[in-house]
Amino acid sequence: MELDDLKEAWKKTNLKKTNTDIMELIQHKSYGPLNALKREFIKQIRLMLVMPIILILTNVQNVDAVLTSIMFWSYVALCLAVIVVSYFNYRTVSKMGMDRMVRSNLEEQISVVETRLKWYQKGVRIALLFFIMLTEVVPYFQHYRMLDKWHSLSPLIRFGTYAGFLVLQYFVSSAVCHRRFGSHLAYLKDLVKEME
Repeated sequence: MELDDLKEAWKKTNLKKTNTDIMELIQHKSYGPLNALKREFIKQIRLMLVMPIILILTNVQNVDAVLTSIMFWSYVALCLAVIVVSYFNYRTVSKMGMDRMVRSNLEEQISVVETRLKWYQKGVRIALLFFIMLTEVVPYFQHYRMLDKWHSLSPLIRFGTYAGFLVLQYFVSSAVCHRRFGSHLAYLKDLVKEME
């Protein structure tokens, strides 16, 4: 009987979180959404710094060919663009972690990060189209054994493969972006809505 009374009393209490509790949840070092977003942006920056080096190391026997390749330098430009976008997103998320942030300011910065991530996804699709175009055009100017073999295939097979890559990239990119960033942003938005 007393346990039932205690349960009823517990249900009737209003345990509304205060702004300081919510800010602590947002800024928590191990499981807070801000730190999770910062970790993901740092991972992305590190990966894009390492990828061109890996490409050079895999072609160490013919480094001159790599350094004169338009495909390599296009990939380096893509990596640099991703690093810049990730850095700006990292800075924005870091600013959100400052004390004394008002709700409207947090909502505005969340909106900025979401918009940048949407543009990032569109940019990746455009970059894939650009690399497909390069794959088709480069053999007319520079000869690579791999691209010569690729161009010896039927155009139907090549363009079917490109279409498959574009469709696959569309769905995989959306899922990965949501897993890495979207879930943390959604949680952050929910916490901001709970603020007074």
